[in-house]
Amino acid sequence: MTGPSRTDLGGVLRLAVLRLSRRLRQEAAGEVTPSQLSALTVLARHGELTLGELASIERIAPPSMTRIAARLESTGLLERRSDSSDRRVARVAVTAAGLKLLQAHRARGDAFVSSRLAALTDEELDILARAVPLLERLASDKMARDGSDQFER
Repeated sequence: MTGPSRTDLGGVLRLAVLRLSRRLRQEAAGEVTPSQLSALTVLARHGELTLGELASIERIAPPSMTRIAARLESTGLLERRSDSSDRRVARVAVTAAGLKLLQAHRARGDAFVSSRLAALTDEELDILARAVPLLERLASDKMARDGSDQFER
């Protein structure tokens, strides 16, 4: 490997990703918190879930997820439904308004990144295009579970 060591690369990459993530959050700042937005995104991807399932996927405590869901429900972005097999269990799902908010958030983020990409050369764009699958692998939970994480060896 040429260039920085794996450890140095890890730190530099982590910082760059954090900065980009912060800028995207700033550009898309709106009526929901990052935690609320993340919960809506999970529900849009997975469909109707129990609060416990959603808390597990988001890796937060169930009481925290209950507060997030209550806030989203009060703003009409999420709805609670009774579980068909157990009426004591609440399931949550994104509403049409929640989906509209997610689409607007994605559009703002995409527009921000596209405006930044416009300033890059064709060579730089090619490098980024080739890096995307690698970044997706690094972000994948599967990579850490199946032992294919070369950076941890």
